[in-house]
Amino acid sequence: MQTYIPRYLTKDILRRLENMPAVAILGPRQCGKSTLARHIISERKDAVYLDLERPSDVNKLRDPEAFFALNRGRLICLDEIQLVPGLFAALRPILDEEGENGRLLILGSASKDLIRQSSESLAGRISYLELTPFMLDEVGAENLYTLWLRGGFPRSFLAPDDMTSLEWREDFVRTFLERDIPQLGFRIPVNSIRRLWQMCAHVHGQVLNASMIGQALGTSHHTVKSYMDILAETFILRILPPYYANLKKRLIKSPKIYIRDSGLLHCLLGIGSHNDLLGHPVFGASWEGFVLETVISRTPGWQHSFYRTRSGVEIDLILKRGTRIVAIECKATSAPMPGKGFWQALKDLSIEEAYIVSPVTEGYPIERGVQVVTLIDLLKVLSS
Repeated sequence: MQTYIPRYLTKDILRRLENMPAVAILGPRQCGKSTLARHIISERKDAVYLDLERPSDVNKLRDPEAFFALNRGRLICLDEIQLVPGLFAALRPILDEEGENGRLLILGSASKDLIRQSSESLAGRISYLELTPFMLDEVGAENLYTLWLRGGFPRSFLAPDDMTSLEWREDFVRTFLERDIPQLGFRIPVNSIRRLWQMCAHVHGQVLNASMIGQALGTSHHTVKSYMDILAETFILRILPPYYANLKKRLIKSPKIYIRDSGLLHCLLGIGSHNDLLGHPVFGASWEGFVLETVISRTPGWQHSFYRTRSGVEIDLILKRGTRIVAIECKATSAPMPGKGFWQALKDLSIEEAYIVSPVTEGYPIERGVQVVTLIDLLKVLSS
């Protein structure tokens, strides 16, 4: 039996259960939602867990009002809620009548916008949190290279060897395409979205050119964007918007795209070992996506974007919250040297706080307001 790894969201989930009737934990399939929920439930005597992939558990909710009445005062956990979205309309009057907090813990593998019934029926009664696969601050800095290669899905990260990890991810991709997408109600040819997913891997970290991808797939750029929206709503793809500033510069206005989990990126590109990754053209972009996904997941209250001009002046990630603006550059080397475009971008945007994130053992300053840092140290700075 594998050791339970404490999750970053646990305290936030418990706090919100004390203050809201319902809490929803959303995230990709197999990221650990059920394990986290069962851990929370194990600490309580007043909890009931239902897996809505099991017909017997779905059958228990044929009369939701009777079920909740029978289990009044207990925490009800409903796993894979997107499979029975019609439940939300039935749950609203029950929650309103009882008026109790901490009644529902909902788990789902699609975004709240995709599960539209929840936002329509439980508005003001539900709090949403996103659980990602494992992040570096959960597994420890000593596991940096393993996490980067294998990604954070628990069964992939905790596999006994790299080959077993890669085989699990290959199965995940197949199951996601052949079962999960159809279960959400999308009638999309498996081969079409598979090819799109692979193309996204090849342009990982690049500015989106939907027309080019559409030509390669033999479809319109509108179809490409709709398919990408599905991958984004199911937590597979990160679509990072450009930074808008009132500058006399010709700015790139298209978003950048990233495969959110580095392990899935490497799987789609046939990268099975650290040596494969070191010799692959995606090496630098892979590190960039790995860093960006970690930072974005830990800064939910910030605005996230990238900055690039037509002349090539750019910053990988800009964080903005209130008057604080932070620039982040990603360099997959132990001796990072930012180019002229980075320094010009700091000048363009008058940014006085910047970090270069590299796989170094310890950080150091390279200029006033600019530091080379480890990923763990950056998370500490941003949380302060």
